Amino acid sequence: MRDRRWACVGRPTWLAVLLGTVACVASSVGSSAASAADCPGHPNALGTSRVLVVDPREHPRLGAMQYKETLPLKDHEVVITFDDGPLPKYSNRVLQILADQCVKATFFTIGRQAKADPEGVRKLAAAGHTIGTHSQNHPLSFNKMTLEQVQPEVDQGIAWTKAALTDPSALSPFFRVPGLLRGDAVESYAASLGLQVWSADFLADDWRSISGAKVYELAMKRLEARGKGILLLHDIQARTVTALPKILADLKAKNYKIVHVVAATPDRPATPTEPEDWLVHRPSDETPVAHWPRIAPVDLAGAETRARARLDDFGILDVPAAVTHGAQKPAWPRPPLAPRLAAPALAAPAPNLFAWPPVAPLSAQRHQLARLESPAPKAATAKPAPRPLRLASLRRR
Repeated sequence: MRDRRWACVGRPTWLAVLLGTVACVASSVGSSAASAADCPGHPNALGTSRVLVVDPREHPRLGAMQYKETLPLKDHEVVITFDDGPLPKYSNRVLQILADQCVKATFFTIGRQAKADPEGVRKLAAAGHTIGTHSQNHPLSFNKMTLEQVQPEVDQGIAWTKAALTDPSALSPFFRVPGLLRGDAVESYAASLGLQVWSADFLADDWRSISGAKVYELAMKRLEARGKGILLLHDIQARTVTALPKILADLKAKNYKIVHVVAATPDRPATPTEPEDWLVHRPSDETPVAHWPRIAPVDLAGAETRARARLDDFGILDVPAAVTHGAQKPAWPRPPLAPRLAAPALAAPAPNLFAWPPVAPLSAQRHQLARLESPAPKAATAKPAPRPLRLASLRRR
């Protein structure tokens, strides 16, 4: 490779040197770019527009959802990524859909999946896709893990993915935290290994129990809101397989371009960029930022202030002259209210009313209650009470 690059610079003129340098850089990535541009049998394919070479040590963390930096993409450029594979039932169909469109993507494999399906990992490499890792067992607790817990998950995921590959160097130093549950321990350990931690710029929620049509809708809606970015999908879901062809067709119809991301090597230098190209919000961007509403300035120095409130600040209560004897009194403190007239009160009930069993027979209480509830007779129609019988008259009878 070095001989080829030096052979490109043959003439001593500055134009030849410039053209040679461009040709040498193109030769290092030209093979994948050329194969992406041509799609035999699919003349209307989306294709892959360019290859972006990144240096993980210069930009250790990416993704607008969580970090201040993301990939230096141009407007209408998209990087497609897949997590959690390989799973033959769905991963193979995802690979075929991408191959039909000559699209290159980045796959973050799980070590346990690579151990179960090493052939699936080799298929990714044979198709020219970028391969990263996604831990060994996909624990959703990286944000709480200690360094001792992080190390085996990261190391074993890398080890099993490398073991599945015919050429271990095909594994890229890219890592994505499961569930995007980032933490200081995993980020510091990944940096010590030279890994580039990938988040995402937008999601399609294809891990949720939604339809493939909804996955497509969310992917395009969120992409159009940003205009570019890293899309996160999963190659182990049936709904993703359903949505992917329509997503790719819509990307082409709306003039989006696919970018294939690879890691820099000694023979493959990083794509020249400016530091601000990586920032999520560039200083020159006219990005609207929400602010609290501004308060109009007040001239406190010229305002009239008092040390304490006065009684007349609370107003004056109109009190009858008979009470005030012709003088008005302030409303605060208010005069005490006049005592209310004492209302007649009933006598306290006898204690035996609450006794149980009742002192009087229950039947007697019922008769007494019936007499109390029966309406009183009118005075006009009231009959005189019968005269009580004497014992002597009963004896005569």
